[in-house]
Amino acid sequence: MMETASPRARILMVDDHMDTTIAMQRLLGRLGYDVRIADCVKSALAAAADAPFDILISDLGLPDGSGLDLMRELVLRGGGQSVKGIALSGFSRDEDIRQSLDAGFTEHLSKPINIQRLQTLIERMIA
Repeated sequence: MMETASPRARILMVDDHMDTTIAMQRLLGRLGYDVRIADCVKSALAAAADAPFDILISDLGLPDGSGLDLMRELVLRGGGQSVKGIALSGFSRDEDIRQSLDAGFTEHLSKPINIQRLQTLIERMIA
């Protein structure tokens, strides 16, 4: 019997466009990551409480808040510990990027997402 390798990283992916989120979950899963998904701030916080994760990948525009709100809450729940995170947004002005970084995200990616760039960022974060 063949042993399966443990995942390289546990990712919490948050986006309210479920078709896109499920496609990203499958794609990142094929790359060896364990990806949990959520569609809003509330479900993301519940998922984070249920299972630890290494990296948060979150859209900034969510139906019940923003990815910025989510990151700030995760940092608070972690006692101020930093959370590795990638913000996803349709906006990439300097101000948008600064807001993401100020909220605690490590990186900011503009949509549409380049999967090779995303994978490079994930690998850098888990190295």
